[in-house]
Amino acid sequence: MEMQYRRLGRAGIKVSVLSFGSWLTFGSQQEIARSIECMGAAHEAGINFFDNAEVYAAGKAETVMGQAIRELGWPRHSYLVSTKYFWGIHRDTPNAFLTLNRKYLMESIDKSLERLQLDHVDLVYCHRPDPETPIEETVWAMSDIVASGRALYWGTSEWSADEIRAAWLIAEQHHLRKPVVEQPEYNLFNRSKVEKEFSRLYDDIGLGLTTWSPLASGLLTGKYADGIPEGSRGESVEWLREMLTDRDANAKVEDLKLVADEIGCTPAQLAVAWTASNPNVSSVILGASRVEQLQENLKALEVMGQLTEAHKARIDTIFA
Repeated sequence: MEMQYRRLGRAGIKVSVLSFGSWLTFGSQQEIARSIECMGAAHEAGINFFDNAEVYAAGKAETVMGQAIRELGWPRHSYLVSTKYFWGIHRDTPNAFLTLNRKYLMESIDKSLERLQLDHVDLVYCHRPDPETPIEETVWAMSDIVASGRALYWGTSEWSADEIRAAWLIAEQHHLRKPVVEQPEYNLFNRSKVEKEFSRLYDDIGLGLTTWSPLASGLLTGKYADGIPEGSRGESVEWLREMLTDRDANAKVEDLKLVADEIGCTPAQLAVAWTASNPNVSSVILGASRVEQLQENLKALEVMGQLTEAHKARIDTIFA
């Protein structure tokens, strides 16, 4: 099945319904050559959106992505790149760590562009809300970054509906560039924000979504039913282990596997297809450390065409 493309909310650009992210892979667990190979395979499959963040591997993920784009020689019109700010990579200063103040944002975008070897990013996100910086200051800074041409659109990640609406109204009041996209976690174990909390924002402000962790950090693959496999994410990321080995959660994944078997796909492919089937989701961000893993997950495009309302109802029952 060919790649699908969706409008990013009410924004004019279209993003591939499946996209490719660099969290926990680029610049840390992966060799550069493998990262470049994965990006090449993703682009060849029709993926046009590549997600990043300043904090991923302390800037190294942006460096690797920039090197990949340069080596692969893609024309600039054929892809979209994002980055995100909040966590910072300079923890020895109060003005560039866990913040969305104007100084940090205006300086960070320039450093990201250097690492990515680009003159602009397509999307820039506020990676988390900052309760210590007035939202007005953050909105003005993000709007100015877009106005300067260093980014084309801006949005938020893991903000509440009230915070997003507040930012949008400030931009509306002062005729500034408005936030157009939110990047929340969304999967079968984490649904309420996308399906309930944000429900009015889709029509009210035209919010688009680029969602992350469709496999719940690998839990929905089913590979953690018998513990932590060697070489898995659960082995290398200690804070994920308790979630990945939860007995009740893994029992639900086993039930999901029965539905996947009927369709003729893997639980992972079904989980990705289910996430992408939400019409309010513009793009589902995939992560992969090997081309084979990426290609397996891309088969979710075929599963989307086979996923019926009856299947969704059974899945809802399992994860109620």
